Amino acid sequence: MASRDSRPPKAPKAPKPQHDDNGLRRQAREAAVQVLYAIDAAGEQSEGFVDDALRNYWAHLEGPAPGRPYGDALVRGVVAKWAEIDPMIRAANPNWRIERMARVDRNVLRMATWEMVFGDVPPEVAIDEAIEMAKRFGTEDSAAFVNGTLDKLATLQGKLAPRG
Repeated sequence: MASRDSRPPKAPKAPKPQHDDNGLRRQAREAAVQVLYAIDAAGEQSEGFVDDALRNYWAHLEGPAPGRPYGDALVRGVVAKWAEIDPMIRAANPNWRIERMARVDRNVLRMATWEMVFGDVPPEVAIDEAIEMAKRFGTEDSAAFVNGTLDKLATLQGKLAPRG
């Protein structure tokens, strides 16, 4: 007589999603940095210009854009709080005028500041992601500059404990 296995059959493993939340947000951050750069370069922050900049960016992206909702929210959030964000960046890095910072660096800083202060992103995550954006789009020195500025900004905003 054959013995019968009384264990239930193993459930099949769920397939991995094509894009995890980090992948979606990474795509969104990359888009946001590029759109914010264009807005900054044009010196135009009107709602119509922001709408056009976002529409143009996503229209030229190859393939699907599952990160678009968060990317749009980042850009609109930064533009809405621009006048509040820049003084926070200045306070964190008083030796650098915003206008003298590399355009990529200052827009990465704006995006990360919005995520930390006005969004739902933990400061460690916002800083790490900003460093990655600075490495990808900035200069050799951008990552260290962004890291130092955001660390100080997060501390000043009470988002991180002072190091000592």
